[in-house]
Amino acid sequence: MAKKIYLTAAIPYVNAQPHLGHALEFLQGDVISRYHHLVGDQALYLSGSDENSLKNVQAAEAKGLTTQQLCDQNTQAFKTLIKLLNIKIDVWQRGSDKKLHWPGVEKLWQLCLKNGDIYKKKYQGLYCVGCEEFKLEKDLVNGRCPEHPNKKLDQVEEENYFFRLSKYQNQLKQLIESDELKIIPQKRKNETLAFINQGLEDFSISRTVARAHGWGIPVPNDPSQIIYVWYDALTIYMTGIGWGWDEKTWQKWWPADIHLIGKGINRFHTLYWPAMLLSAKLPLPKQVLIHGYITSEGQKMSKSLGNVIDPIELVKKYGADAVRYYLLKEIPTTDDGDFSETRFKELYNADLANGLGNLVQRTATLCQKANLGKKDLYKKFGFIKDVEIFVEKYQFHQALNLIQEYISGLDKYISRQKPWTKPPQKLKEILKQLVIGTEAGSSIFEIAQALKIFIPQTAERIEKIFTADKIRAPKKPLFPRLE
Repeated sequence: MAKKIYLTAAIPYVNAQPHLGHALEFLQGDVISRYHHLVGDQALYLSGSDENSLKNVQAAEAKGLTTQQLCDQNTQAFKTLIKLLNIKIDVWQRGSDKKLHWPGVEKLWQLCLKNGDIYKKKYQGLYCVGCEEFKLEKDLVNGRCPEHPNKKLDQVEEENYFFRLSKYQNQLKQLIESDELKIIPQKRKNETLAFINQGLEDFSISRTVARAHGWGIPVPNDPSQIIYVWYDALTIYMTGIGWGWDEKTWQKWWPADIHLIGKGINRFHTLYWPAMLLSAKLPLPKQVLIHGYITSEGQKMSKSLGNVIDPIELVKKYGADAVRYYLLKEIPTTDDGDFSETRFKELYNADLANGLGNLVQRTATLCQKANLGKKDLYKKFGFIKDVEIFVEKYQFHQALNLIQEYISGLDKYISRQKPWTKPPQKLKEILKQLVIGTEAGSSIFEIAQALKIFIPQTAERIEKIFTADKIRAPKKPLFPRLE
């Protein structure tokens, strides 16, 4: 039975150009969205620009731009990456959108205020601009934020509005333990529960206008304060589907079925955000799926180390499907994984050029010689069940490993049968096995169907080759070998 799926990727800061980690996350979301569309579900995929942050202000000042100019430039870079990688994001909601975003943030604030969960107090603490978060001593490693060890923490003292997170400690624990709010994988769920068990503290949800440089959404009825960036940005998951401006659409899609995020922002999505929704008496998201980080030849990517990979350049050099394939097969969905150009070329040549590309080329060449076409070989296929099991568990690398086994199995079938030595009728039977399957195991059509969610352009190209009235071997290989 068809389902309705609302999926979100995290809302990236647009203080800089997109990096490979952004590409990975958008891509994982694209696979989930494409899969649901393919099996007949109604799916909506959302992300957007986190724009009302201090780090955006500082990055703009350093470049001699207004904050809006910087946000516009970098938002465009994110959209360029998404288009180049053939990712389909249905809604891109911007934090600076005064018409479609700001009213919803103000509405959520008023609901939490009405419930007695917002209050004002003086505060002194260490602030990490990288995380846009106050840090407690227990959060630090050698006096620095573990996520941004190269950034000095700011000592801040001011009067802000606070949210009563502590009030929701027991309720959050029960929701997470019971999987009513499901956190995937288990180790991230354990991290969240361990953090709850240390005791939750109320957190600051506003900044003075002076410290925010006047950039952001003003606190309702207090223009001296700006709403804290995380309070504002998390609300994008709802404003992007109508919260605050289109009640009917919001009610259709909310709550989110999946929030897809990186491990560095676990706490915001599994504690702060659900607590804000509980306060406002709104439904909670159903699942938070948390992926790891990409390292570069074993080291964390950072500008200071000079090992940041530009995903836009990577796609321009090797093509969208080759980059999609590497990130989805080489990086386990919920763990850290490594990128190196050497390994990229190895995997490309082994799996794409010698594996899939070679299989398609050999089979299409034999079909052309045998004068076969759509009338002889076409059959419609559903999604391969064994692959579907891995996709449903978000184990995309395992799904691709299995598809690779099917490709290898068909290659072995060709080597065993030696179709080029067979008389015309027997040759046609062997090619039928290869293209639409049964005795040979899986088939080229089934593999193409399964690959539609991972490397869609290639999958469509394969389908086009074998559904032609007269099959012709492609003049150019699907994946030319890399030297």
